[in-house]
Amino acid sequence: MNPTAPNHSASGQVTFLGAGPGDPGLLTLRAVEALASADVLIADPQVLDVVRVHARAQVDTPLQASADEASIPVAPNGVSTLRDTANLVMAAARAGKRVVRAVTGDPGLDGYVAEEMLACAAEGIVFEVVPGIAAAVGVPAYAGVPLRDAQGTDVRFIDARSADARCWSEVGASDATAVVSTTLDSVAAAAGELVSGGRKPDTPMTVTVAGTTTRQRTWTATLGSVAQVLKAAKVLPSADGGQPVIAVVGERSAAAQRDRLSWFESKPLFGWRVLVPRTKEQAASLSDQLVSYGAVPHEVPTIAVEPPRTPQQMERAVKGLVTGRYEWIAFTSVNAVKAVREKFEEYGLDARAFAGIKVAAVGEQTAKALVAFGVKPDLVPSGEQSAAGLLEDWPPYDAVFDPIDRVFLPRADIATETLVAGLIELGWEVDDVTAYRTVRASPPPAETREAIKGGGFDAVLFTSSSTVRNLVGIAGKPHNVTVIACIGPATAKTAEEHGLRVDVMSPEPSVHKLAEALADFGAARRDAATEAGDPVTRPSERRPGSRRRARS
Repeated sequence: MNPTAPNHSASGQVTFLGAGPGDPGLLTLRAVEALASADVLIADPQVLDVVRVHARAQVDTPLQASADEASIPVAPNGVSTLRDTANLVMAAARAGKRVVRAVTGDPGLDGYVAEEMLACAAEGIVFEVVPGIAAAVGVPAYAGVPLRDAQGTDVRFIDARSADARCWSEVGASDATAVVSTTLDSVAAAAGELVSGGRKPDTPMTVTVAGTTTRQRTWTATLGSVAQVLKAAKVLPSADGGQPVIAVVGERSAAAQRDRLSWFESKPLFGWRVLVPRTKEQAASLSDQLVSYGAVPHEVPTIAVEPPRTPQQMERAVKGLVTGRYEWIAFTSVNAVKAVREKFEEYGLDARAFAGIKVAAVGEQTAKALVAFGVKPDLVPSGEQSAAGLLEDWPPYDAVFDPIDRVFLPRADIATETLVAGLIELGWEVDDVTAYRTVRASPPPAETREAIKGGGFDAVLFTSSSTVRNLVGIAGKPHNVTVIACIGPATAKTAEEHGLRVDVMSPEPSVHKLAEALADFGAARRDAATEAGDPVTRPSERRPGSRRRARS
């Protein structure tokens, strides 16, 4: 049966999908599409977390428990046995399910997956292959090690587990760039095989572990010195010696230029665990920005949003919105948009109820929430995204052009009076309505609390005084090696009142400028270590008492 032909049988279909070497961003668009429609997801444990986020909530993951418990049977050569995965794939396909079989790297380079494909073909089960980025290609790219230069050379890929003497001697006798897939404790033996095959001991070599992830580390050595380099770096001997690595060997692999080409590991916050004490909705864009700097954001809600204790005021305001009581409605947070939207849905209303009313949003995130609701804001601050910035652009009341002089302002119960006072000064009447209450969130898990107090985080971003008070209240005070970054003077003062030393302060009251300031701090710290000839370390790797002076 032709595997690309339509499936006219009662069987399901199987997608053999390459999940890449580890970075979730390397999944292809086709892979994401296939995952979104899967009934059953059978994934290598190394990439389960990478692919699971793109699958439906109802997807069946029969290997999940085994992956979480690290109990998938493993053969002596380190390769998971075929029995479990192959049987699961076939059983689900026979039951008419859409199966995604996700593997590390590219399925075309996995001989065991090829056997699963043959089993599908033998039973007439339709399957497709979605290529992924192979570790042997993706990891060197992230390590800043091009496999060819302008003059060009052959590139040979070697799996050290299955390479025989003939393979080592052929590559050793050539001038090809060799990309060796092996393990950390076997890389010196692989280097020895290449030297025995004819390569010079001074041939450049790079070794990368955890490639394309924020745990990536790369060492530059030669075939003759790699064992000593790894020992000097205190990488070996190690209980983690069995973890996979990609080694690149060759004069033309640009290993000597890695100091200029290492774009990934040289990101300003590479590998930093950054605590973001905001709700998931608030933290989304901020976390994306931190990831672009190489950081690993960890979101911890410090407040919970609840309905107002007395909903009558909000109900009257929404009814007034529909009956033409207001000229403007101003949203100062995503939570305010959510509160009004929920009240609309309760009354069977939708975005059409805003017809004839001018809508203001305090910033881009609030504006995006409105657009998702079906409302395009008429006013967003052109400058600072804050109440003050909104007032800068807000027009004064004009009795000729404004038939109504009233503004509906749905806000939190603890909101400041800046916007109300400013609007009144501009001649507007304001209905300042409590749309939601903010209360202190529940404490995070014990593991997170211990990391906060024990120096497990490299930095924490405080975006308001309340995030300082609430985080300390629910989780304790961050350790003194943790870099403290604050959005402005008021927040910094609150942090200092709680015994924290502020290292970074945003030049503007913007969460994105705050993240940018932290990245600048990280870059300066990295440059200083490099100039001094010291290893680049994260703040959490430093001993207590070695803290840098504060900077603003």
